[in-house]
Amino acid sequence: MTRELERDHALRIFQEAVSAANPRKCVLDHIAFEGNILTVGEKEYNLDDFKSVYAIAFGKAAPAMAEAFEEALGERLTGGIVVSNSNPGVNFTKLGFYLSSHPVPDERSLSAAKEASLILDNAGKDDLVIFLISGGGSALLEMPAPGLSLDDIRKTTQTLLTSGVDKNGLNAVRKHISQIKGGGLLKKALPARVITLILSNVVSDRLDAIASGPTVPDLSTFEDACRVIEALEIVHQIPPNVVVHLEEGRNGNAPETLKEGEFDPEQVETLIVGSNYISLNAGVKKARHLGYDTLMLSSQISGEAREVAKVVASIALEIERFDMPVKKPSCIIFGGETAVTIHGSGKGGRSTETALSFCMEIMGHNIVGLFCDTDGIDGPVDAAGAICDGESRLRARAANVSAREYLARNDSYEFFSKLDDLIVTGPTGTNVMDIGIVLIA
Repeated sequence: MTRELERDHALRIFQEAVSAANPRKCVLDHIAFEGNILTVGEKEYNLDDFKSVYAIAFGKAAPAMAEAFEEALGERLTGGIVVSNSNPGVNFTKLGFYLSSHPVPDERSLSAAKEASLILDNAGKDDLVIFLISGGGSALLEMPAPGLSLDDIRKTTQTLLTSGVDKNGLNAVRKHISQIKGGGLLKKALPARVITLILSNVVSDRLDAIASGPTVPDLSTFEDACRVIEALEIVHQIPPNVVVHLEEGRNGNAPETLKEGEFDPEQVETLIVGSNYISLNAGVKKARHLGYDTLMLSSQISGEAREVAKVVASIALEIERFDMPVKKPSCIIFGGETAVTIHGSGKGGRSTETALSFCMEIMGHNIVGLFCDTDGIDGPVDAAGAICDGESRLRARAANVSAREYLARNDSYEFFSKLDDLIVTGPTGTNVMDIGIVLIA
C-alpha cells in the first residue's frame, strides 16, 4: 500500500466521521412531528397544550440544527433566535440570526444573550422552549455576572485559553462569572416546559460542561473556580473584579449556579443527539470497509497535545513491530480534546501540535497520522489540522526546517504550511471535538 493511498484513506475516514456529526441529520434522527405530536427521543409533546413554541439555537452547529428544527415544526414554531460564529447558508422563516464571536466573547455575544433573555422573559408555564446547543456556545452567548464587565470576561477567557487549562477547569470559571452559564438559561426559561438537544463537544459528554451547561444543573462551585486559577498560577493575570467576585462566591456572598433539586425534572428534557463517540464509530466502519484492522482507542482522550501524540505513536510502533493489539494494515482512531500550554509565540492549535509531535516520533516508519478538529477550525487558525507520515520530518529537514524548534515555540501551523500538509476544510457546521486517525501499513 502506497503512502499516498494511506493519506487518501485517512482523509476519507475523517470525512466519514465528520459526516456522522452532521447537525441536521443528528436533529432529525431524534425528533419527529406528526399531526400535533412532537416526539423527542422517547417523549411525546402535544403542541396543542402550548400557547407558543420558541427555539433558541447557539453554537458552531446552530444554523444547521435550527434549520432542521424549523423545517420539522413549520408554522407551529412561534419564533426564536440562532447564534453562531459563521453566516448560515439558509434564510430562516421564524428565527432571527445573530453573528457572534468565538472563542472569546465580544459585544455581539452580549447582544445575542440579551435577545435570548427577552424571549425567555415572554415564555410562561404554558409555553415550550427548545434549546439547540453545540460547541462554542460558551463564547457565542454571554451575559456577565452582576458587577463584571464584558471586558472582564474577555480577559479572563483569553488568559485561561493560553494557560493549558482543560475544558472542565475553563468551564468552572466561566460558569461562575456569567448569568447564563451553569444552568442560568434554564432558570430564565422556567416555568416554561424545556427541551434541550445537544451536539456534544466535551470529553465524556458531560452535560454540565457542554457550552458551560446553560440548561442543566452545575456540578462545579465557586470553590472549584478559585482552585482552577490558583492551580494554574494565573490569579494575578485575571482582572481584579473577577478575582473578587469568585472570592465573594467562595465565601458564600454571591449566589451559586443552578444545582440539582432546585427545579422540577419533569419539566425538563435533555438529549445528546451527536457526539465524538458516534463519529468515531462511523470512522471505524469506514476504516474496516477500506480493509484496516481497526482499534477505537477512546473518545475521551485529553491531556497535553504533544504528550498524547507520543503515547499514540508508541501504540502505532508496537503494531508495526508486533501486530499487537491489532494486525497490519491497521487503523487507530481516537477522539477527545487535548490542551496546549503556550511556551512560544508561534501559530497553531491542538490538532496541528499533536501532528507535529507525532511526526517526530514516527520518522522513518511506514505510518500516517491525521489529526483534525471536527469543526474545521483548529483553535485560532484556519486549518482543521494536519496530516503527516514517516517522511514528514525528513522533508522538513531537507527544507532546513527544524521540527523540534517549531514545536518548542508552538509553531505547528507554520511547520505544516511549509510542507503543504495542513488540512483546510473551512467551517464544517458541526463540532464534536477532535479526531485522530493513524494508519499502519
